[in-house]
Amino acid sequence: MSRDILVLYGSYRRDRQGIKLAHWLVDAIDARGDHAELIDAKAVGLPILDQRHSDYPPGEAPAAMAALAVRLENADGFIFVVGEYNGGLQPGLKNLVDHYLPEFAWRPAAIASYSAGPFAGVRSATAWRTTLGAMAMVVTSTPLSLARIGAAFDADGKPTGEDGTRLIRALPRFADDLGWWIDAAKAQRARVGAPF
Repeated sequence: MSRDILVLYGSYRRDRQGIKLAHWLVDAIDARGDHAELIDAKAVGLPILDQRHSDYPPGEAPAAMAALAVRLENADGFIFVVGEYNGGLQPGLKNLVDHYLPEFAWRPAAIASYSAGPFAGVRSATAWRTTLGAMAMVVTSTPLSLARIGAAFDADGKPTGEDGTRLIRALPRFADDLGWWIDAAKAQRARVGAPF
């Protein structure tokens, strides 16, 4: 049975490099037989956090926020594509995530990190593990980390070079880990529901 996986991305920069990784992941997950969809924080365009979706009375949340809440609730799992801004979290993606809490809970998340340099966004990935865990998500143990993203994709968005080759080799374990946890979480939610 096909899994429904959302790929969340949050850079607002003019020359966004991580979007290449996000698009590639959507295609790669689809090619494996699951369904993936990109949720681009910039395209969704939520305001800087003032009220979470759950703070609004029923039917009064802004339309884009309400539509995304439904989409998040219906997803089986998530892939967070995270860049490193000054060694920390991307503000655009963090802002999008902070608008929601119960919509993410009790489902698995995998982290794909990237950077322009050699460290592949691992500091951001570490920070995201803490954030997502605090939101009641199970964060998978298999990372997907891409260094030197500017040269890792060709003009058609296909991985290229040494870093692109490493990305292709790492994908099966990354996706299998997420898929296993999605199946386990779905079975447990069907059996007993969320613990609180």
